[in-house]
Amino acid sequence: QVQLVESGGGLVLAGGSLRLSCAASRSIFSIAAMRWYRQAPGKQRELVAAITSGGSEIYADSVKGRFTVSRDTTKNTVYLQMNNLKPEETAVYYCNAHVVIAVSVRDYWGQGTQVTVSS
Repeated sequence: QVQLVESGGGLVLAGGSLRLSCAASRSIFSIAAMRWYRQAPGKQRELVAAITSGGSEIYADSVKGRFTVSRDTTKNTVYLQMNNLKPEETAVYYCNAHVVIAVSVRDYWGQGTQVTVSS
């Protein structure tokens, strides 16, 4: 079981920056992947970025070069630094823990944090 709590969302002007945090209730060191998703009104949830247990970073094409995912295993926290934000990136951002133990796969979600980018 993993509880996730996101924070850091808010209102920002286009071109601005925000840093999201996702605090986990247990060690994230061995979690297969910690992911950030977002869901805009009327749209499907989409993967934004992920960081694997080995430290590899994965990004959606639309955010490459602007967003950076990182983690602090001593604080059990994952971050999403978002720069040069665009109005179309207004969405609820969710943290996800993808846990793989043998053949068992479980996904845990946070409650989400709202990001609003105004033009």
